[in-house]
Amino acid sequence: MRLLSALFALFFTVPAAGADYAGQAKEDTIILRDFRFSDGKVLSELKFRYLTLGTPQRDRAGRISNAVMLLHGTGGSGKQFLQPQFADELFGPGQPLDLRRYYLILPDNIGHGGSAKPSDGLRMRFPAYNYADMVEAQRGLLERLGVGRLRLLIGTSMGCMHGFVWGARYPERLGAMMPMACLPVRIAGHNRMWRKAAIEGIKADPAWQGGEYRTQPVQGLRTAVSLLQVAGFAPLYLQKAYGTPEAADTYITERVAKDLPTRDANDLIYQLAASYDYDPSAALERIRVPTTWVNSSDDFINPWDYGIAEKAAARLPDARYVLIKATDETRGHSTHTWARFWKNELAALLRRTETSSAAALPRRRGSAR
Repeated sequence: MRLLSALFALFFTVPAAGADYAGQAKEDTIILRDFRFSDGKVLSELKFRYLTLGTPQRDRAGRISNAVMLLHGTGGSGKQFLQPQFADELFGPGQPLDLRRYYLILPDNIGHGGSAKPSDGLRMRFPAYNYADMVEAQRGLLERLGVGRLRLLIGTSMGCMHGFVWGARYPERLGAMMPMACLPVRIAGHNRMWRKAAIEGIKADPAWQGGEYRTQPVQGLRTAVSLLQVAGFAPLYLQKAYGTPEAADTYITERVAKDLPTRDANDLIYQLAASYDYDPSAALERIRVPTTWVNSSDDFINPWDYGIAEKAAARLPDARYVLIKATDETRGHSTHTWARFWKNELAALLRRTETSSAAALPRRRGSAR
């Protein structure tokens, strides 16, 4: 009997295999016509790719009431949120973003994934998009889907900065917001410098040819990708996991080699440059959206000891700021992709905004571009 009890306990404490969220996701594309960029250029057709999970639910007035948009980081795509360390922690039954309750929208932002980008053909003639342009494309997608107000916006890294742009421009369209791994200030200092160094590393490769290459400028890309890896490092975790010279050498060599084939040089230049005029700092008091903002103390890109985040959070009318303490398990800037470190904060944010989520939509709507 004791043996049976032990086997029973063992069986029911083994984690279930991760769900196939990639298989459940619906992938589609919209075309935003005559899209005007901040640099004045207009594309007659802007392709915008996105994924959805779950089913829209409507309130008594017929409005979609359960939409959650998840915004990816620089160089990523909506598919990054289907990774087990994110999706398996959040999307299942009883979890914070239970797909039986929420309708998830995962865009590929301009310049990324399956959406319009320089490598589609325009190369360096592609419009010099910025974060405001990316937010306008997201807004166009929501209007096409019939979503006037989001139940929640989650943004990671670049998507975190998009969240602050959303909060400043369209607070009435957000029921709650969870930005992670960013600061609401201009990209300057070392953050600007490593981006500039990566861009110049690509351009300095003779094979780049002003963006008109026929094959990827591998040496320039290697410089840029190496800088990206360093920017995303988690020192405590890496010291524990790769504690010998041989293990460390193998790790970084393999990481760079695996990353290189996924990159296009012109696309990466644009992705890194898109933050050139980002600066929501003057508008923080206007961001009245209930917010839980999460950073981590081992984030090289957004160092905790600047003191910027605490001062900025104090200016947000309805915000909770959370700094995840670095351990040998946290993942540096990428801690935002490991939901186990912050999923309880997400659940708490959803609980405290449950009532306000039924708020009426604004009377006036801006038109999609």
